[in-house]
Amino acid sequence: MRVLMIGWELPPYNSGGLGTACLGLAKSLSDEGVELTFVLPKKVDLSFAFMRLIFAGVEGQEIFLRYADPGAYGGDLLREVREYARRLVSIAKQEQFDIIHAHDWLSFGAGLAARNISGKPLVVHVHATESDRTGGGSVNPVVYALEKTGMQMADSVIAISHFTKAGLVADYALDQNKIKVVHNGVDPPKPFDFKMGKSFFELKKNGHKVVVFVGRITLQKGPDYFLRAAKGVLDRYPSVYFLMVGSGDMERQMIMEAAKLGIADKVFFTGFLRDRELEEVYRAADLLVMPSVSEPFGIVPLEAMIRGTPVIISKQSGVSEVVNHALKADFWDVDEMVNQILAILHYQPLSETLREEGVKESGQITWAAAAQKCVDLYRSMIKV
Repeated sequence: MRVLMIGWELPPYNSGGLGTACLGLAKSLSDEGVELTFVLPKKVDLSFAFMRLIFAGVEGQEIFLRYADPGAYGGDLLREVREYARRLVSIAKQEQFDIIHAHDWLSFGAGLAARNISGKPLVVHVHATESDRTGGGSVNPVVYALEKTGMQMADSVIAISHFTKAGLVADYALDQNKIKVVHNGVDPPKPFDFKMGKSFFELKKNGHKVVVFVGRITLQKGPDYFLRAAKGVLDRYPSVYFLMVGSGDMERQMIMEAAKLGIADKVFFTGFLRDRELEEVYRAADLLVMPSVSEPFGIVPLEAMIRGTPVIISKQSGVSEVVNHALKADFWDVDEMVNQILAILHYQPLSETLREEGVKESGQITWAAAAQKCVDLYRSMIKV
């Protein structure tokens, strides 16, 4: 089975979870015997043994990183999205494939272009919607229209959670029978040498605890709720440091908010981290909190759990559907979040149970399972 997969980013040239998810799924599809050709908009220094890469040649500076900033939904990004669709016409004419699989609104137009030229079935994979990214606020009407057109015209739609599927039915008027839920997965961690990286571990001296937030510092991810919870915890338990790992349009606002709350000396803003530095954060953390306002899935908690870090997750998240060994709170319920943080930091039996069972549970939520569901969908569409 030959699949033309159309995406916007792959690690390490990615702004967040979209690229991580695309790579994890692609690798497992290859393991399932799928012959995969992955199209990216711009030439980058990447190659993989398990799939071919095609670069569409779209022009643009920092084309990947702009996706992380909602303020970038201007002429440049939209121009690149439309140019990507135009470039897929010639690519689809030259390539041989049985099915097209396009990821998120940035690639939906390209997927439709490939379908129109080839006549092959199109699957669009929804990792997040404009409603999610704006936290239910004022959506960008152009982006919303591109999403809705892509999903309505596709032959099938993959949603990464039942939470996302419900949103697609309610906000985009999609037929629920057209949507297949395929939850994300997580890759097992690589061996880690604690002696090589010590900066974040230094925070744990003198009995201090470390609580972390990992994600884009945007409205969708709830960084303001994280800081309010930090304030509540520090009022009762001062021996805690809080790390905010990531970047985004609210970063400066959150730095000022930490100062306003009087906790600036206990909150560290690290910027965007990847690879070894991010690994060190997960390993050093006593707890990870994901207070997202609207989270279609949320790979970060799985990445933490599989490394033995307890997590608290928003009930407004797709990952809450598939994990039981995590504490859950409504994103707006800061008091409950404070109580849960204090419980994990104070009560060793609770922390140990979440660590041990979290490793086991997250280890069963695999990209291989996601890939098998995709293969089953492909076969049903092309009657192989």
